[in-house]
Amino acid sequence: MPATSTATAEDVPEMPAPQVREIPAHSIGGGAALLLGLLGIAAGVVLIVAGSAVGPTGAKVALILPGVLVAVAAFIAMCGLNTVAPGEARVVQLFGRYRGTIRTDGLRWVNPFTSRVKISTRVRNHETAVLKVNDAYGNPIELAAVVVWKVEDTAQAMFEVDDFLEFVSTQTEAAVRHIAIEYPYDAHDEDGLSLRGNAEEITEKLAVELHARVEAAGVHIIESRFTHLAYAPEIASAMLQRQQAGAVVAARRQIVDGAVGMVEAALARIAERDIVELDTERKAAMVSNLMVVLCGDRAPQPVLNTGSLYQ
Repeated sequence: MPATSTATAEDVPEMPAPQVREIPAHSIGGGAALLLGLLGIAAGVVLIVAGSAVGPTGAKVALILPGVLVAVAAFIAMCGLNTVAPGEARVVQLFGRYRGTIRTDGLRWVNPFTSRVKISTRVRNHETAVLKVNDAYGNPIELAAVVVWKVEDTAQAMFEVDDFLEFVSTQTEAAVRHIAIEYPYDAHDEDGLSLRGNAEEITEKLAVELHARVEAAGVHIIESRFTHLAYAPEIASAMLQRQQAGAVVAARRQIVDGAVGMVEAALARIAERDIVELDTERKAAMVSNLMVVLCGDRAPQPVLNTGSLYQ
């Protein structure tokens, strides 16, 4: 039967080092930028209207053309405005190059020629489907887990993996499967770890492996727990019988230990008080009767002996 294995550093997958790290993007308060943009558009409109009112063609061009340019420039500048809600961030790129991340909530303004991608930094839950795997003893089991996580480095989440949501989902399932095949559902020896008997230790190892797997995507694992753990239906009945048999044996062992102590105490007290003198054969008969009464699973039926022990 395979020995229960323990998680070592070699069991944790080694991910490549990240090529980019999150840095704060240069941004300013959006209120002032919005006001300046509106003033610019208003000034452009005023110039256009004034140019339309004058007679000479040269004066019209001198007023309308600057008015159009001012209005267009103000409109383009206002395209740099961003509304950032709490629990969100904006990853800023300029012509494909990472320029930083906006985490300050509220109305912010950045270079209008940059592209900004919204990424949620809120805490999320991911629950795996019920997975069917073989444990360390080869028994088919079913298990599922829930992982609480959040994006910690938006640059890594954006640029180190194709889709960080799918990446977390896939790596979570891989980690759960790996933990399941490393440990048995129930350990046959008392010192071995098992999925059912050592839930706290196993979930800690699951969290360590998950952290190593998703760290490259800038994801922080807050907590991980098994939500479903059971034998597969095809062996559930047999394993239940095995567990029941083990419980019955343990209970019988405890009953026998207690009965032996009670019989020993009874014989010692009888001898101490000199109630009756018991030879070896009488002691054996008394021990036999007491053990039957104390260890039997049914109520004893008293028998009145009108003779003697030897008749």
